[in-house]
Amino acid sequence: SSPGDSYGVLPRPCHALVLLNPQSGSGRALDDFQAVVQPMLAEADIATTVFVTERPHHAHEKVRDEDLSQWDTLVVMSGDGLLFEVVNGLMERPDWKEAMKKPLCILPGGSGNALAASINYYAGYDHVAKKKLLTNCTFILCKGLYTQMDLVSLSTASGKHFFSFLGFGWGFISDVDIDSEKYRWLGSARFTLGTLQCLAKLRVYHGRLSYLPIATEQASSPAPRDPHAPVTNGHIPQPAGTEAASSLPPDSLLAPLGQPVPAHWTVVPEEEFVLVYAIYQSHLGTNLLMAPAARLHDGCIHLFYMKAGISRVTLLKLFLAMSRGTHLDLNCPHLCYVPVRAFRLEPRVAAGIMTVDGEALACEPVQG
Repeated sequence: SSPGDSYGVLPRPCHALVLLNPQSGSGRALDDFQAVVQPMLAEADIATTVFVTERPHHAHEKVRDEDLSQWDTLVVMSGDGLLFEVVNGLMERPDWKEAMKKPLCILPGGSGNALAASINYYAGYDHVAKKKLLTNCTFILCKGLYTQMDLVSLSTASGKHFFSFLGFGWGFISDVDIDSEKYRWLGSARFTLGTLQCLAKLRVYHGRLSYLPIATEQASSPAPRDPHAPVTNGHIPQPAGTEAASSLPPDSLLAPLGQPVPAHWTVVPEEEFVLVYAIYQSHLGTNLLMAPAARLHDGCIHLFYMKAGISRVTLLKLFLAMSRGTHLDLNCPHLCYVPVRAFRLEPRVAAGIMTVDGEALACEPVQG
């Protein structure tokens, strides 16, 4: 944890609302909850109300509309997709500022459990999977310690706006994620199979990638502004005090998508990519330690991109190394990594799937 992190602790007794997707992963979430989680929570004086989702967006609506004051924490037992619903449901509430202070907990119940794997890593536990990962994450909930997590504000050319906790992808990794849906029953092995299939038909994606590197921002931070001067970063300045209580935080580092990126941004010279992935946590999956330097609350987007021209063998080597988090040590000239504060991706044509926190998006310009 970084020195600036402050921790809170859940009250005892504690009442948790558990949002559980019975369809996630290979469909064992409810059994695992009853067998592994509930006995541990009972021991720790944590009472649970279990809400079983029956359809997509069910959890999203529940946390958007429900009075949450009776619960001390919201627990999501599913893959990363259900937490994405919960985060965005909370951010749609008029009282989002308060609602977002409610501690969230993730318990791995899907085939993609990237955030659970990341938290297990930040907590200093050994790399584990399946039941052991679930036990570790439940133990973290029993201890009741919570801290802050960064979210990334993503907006698209068609006007969609999401809050994302894990990552945004385009190209190879997103293809694997979505193409392998049909192998859900395999559990996390679906990603291995998907990787081999996508490797066989390796595609190249055309687009422009730009970003605001962390370093420049510190080096060339503008002189302190006159506090009374209007901020015109693509936002209409609001007279002081007129802001509605529910208004979302402004995307102060971004120019509107139709306009060029700000002059102090970096534009990647290459325009042909095998993949682009902006990740804000350490893990992309239980066995993929993509950003070993990432922390829960580091104010940083870890941007990876792979340039066209990489061989299948090298790509496979990188993915195998990623299981240990040693892919950057291979010094592959096609793989670039840069810590950034903001990024923009403008596909030349609408080709390939984009994903946000593992959920599919139509391919279009996006920034975060």
